[in-house]
Amino acid sequence: MTEKPSVDQIREWLDAVPDPEIPVISLMDLGVIRDVAWEGDTLVVQVTPTYSGCPATSVINMDIETALRDRGIEKLELRQQLSPPWTTDWLSEKGRAALEKYGIAPPQPAGGPDRCPHCGGADLEKLSQFGSTPCKAQWRCRDCLEPFEYFKCI
Repeated sequence: MTEKPSVDQIREWLDAVPDPEIPVISLMDLGVIRDVAWEGDTLVVQVTPTYSGCPATSVINMDIETALRDRGIEKLELRQQLSPPWTTDWLSEKGRAALEKYGIAPPQPAGGPDRCPHCGGADLEKLSQFGSTPCKAQWRCRDCLEPFEYFKCI
């Protein structure tokens, strides 16, 4: 690489890296990429896992590294940042919309979904505190009878 890409260019590249558990949302929209900066000729990317025991953390780091190395970044350091802890408040509006379009209700401050991501109905019931991953719960809409996952507010 002859010229260092800008931080904005790198953020754009990282915006194309999908979350391994929910591939319709990028790592940037999920809010786990906290900072991107050049320190001399080394690119430093700070990453906060969604929770400390998240099994996807190593895959996320590998996907970030692969995306950047494929674009010619040779000197790269990934730093895990645990404080402050990740929160669903860091999800972008684009990410929330992508979750809903995919059929996952985005997190709500009240602790439960406000509407069905399939039909928009509001008559909902919780089926299980846990869904396909620990950060999601299983719900069902009584209007359309479709089950759906709810991304828990953390």
